[in-house]
Amino acid sequence: MAGERILSESIVIDVPAGRIFDLLADPRRHPLIDGSGSLRGSVVGPDRLERGSKFGMNMRMVLPYRVTNTVVEFDEGRRIAWQHMARHTWRYELEPRGESTQVTESWDWSASPVALPMEIAGFPARNRSAIRASLRHLKHVVESRADLGGSPPA
Repeated sequence: MAGERILSESIVIDVPAGRIFDLLADPRRHPLIDGSGSLRGSVVGPDRLERGSKFGMNMRMVLPYRVTNTVVEFDEGRRIAWQHMARHTWRYELEPRGESTQVTESWDWSASPVALPMEIAGFPARNRSAIRASLRHLKHVVESRADLGGSPPA
């Protein structure tokens, strides 16, 4: 069932949604929040993402590779999602709560032609851990204003 192939985690961040969304919509700032440890080096793309934007990044999972993502969902200040050729969708949903924001990050592999091999290889558990780390990094970066030129959290 498709619902079984979506995993999500949430965190409340003490920053308005617009500031968080600005970071998510700038692909060059994604290394600041990467919790997977697989994003390496350059990120190439527009200064600001929108629906249909493409952006590429160098990755490493055992071996180095390059991936190109396409933004498939975009609702300014509320939701952004992208996917690559294997049709895994990475989604961020922002729900304002006064001066704070609940951020939910999801990994949806329900439309992927390689869903079963991904499960056998243990990607759901690894990606859940990476999502949790990414959300912690995002919280640290935007609350400390490190997104304005600081370094990513350790």
